[in-house]
Amino acid sequence: MWTVSKLAARCGLSRGTLLYYESIGLLKPAARSAANYRRYGEQDLRRLQQICAYRHAGLTLADIGGILDRRETDAAGVLKRRLLALDGEIETLRAHQRAILRLLKTDSFGRKKMITREKWVGIMKASGLTEADMHRWHAEFERAAPDEHQEFLEFLHIPAEEVRTIRDWSRKQAG
Repeated sequence: MWTVSKLAARCGLSRGTLLYYESIGLLKPAARSAANYRRYGEQDLRRLQQICAYRHAGLTLADIGGILDRRETDAAGVLKRRLLALDGEIETLRAHQRAILRLLKTDSFGRKKMITREKWVGIMKASGLTEADMHRWHAEFERAAPDEHQEFLEFLHIPAEEVRTIRDWSRKQAG
């Protein structure tokens, strides 16, 4: 015979969980001690192990009670319904995964790309900067904030090889 705490520990549950199962009629102690403590036997252990197995499968306590108390004689039917529900939940989660992956593939997260390299060079030239001025600008940007310079060039969608060339040249000029 086991006490509440010992039976709970044997099945990896808390004492409170066992008492809750008793309060809803899912588990009843086989006996009471002279001091009125709950005492659980081998049959109670087997029933609790069944409850745990069904809980691990995601069944509700109501479904478990129905199966164990033979109100719901078709345990396979209950398990099949749970399996179908899980399939639906899994499909929903997969849809969430696909949506997140689509968002991650767009570096701007749905916002339109604001500026292109050509547009930026046009703005710089319209502001009166010459090619030499733009070269000095890149050299200063690389010297003062190299990581941000890299990000800026990537933002303009300049190919990686050309970004390396610009940064290498800018480092030589700044040095």
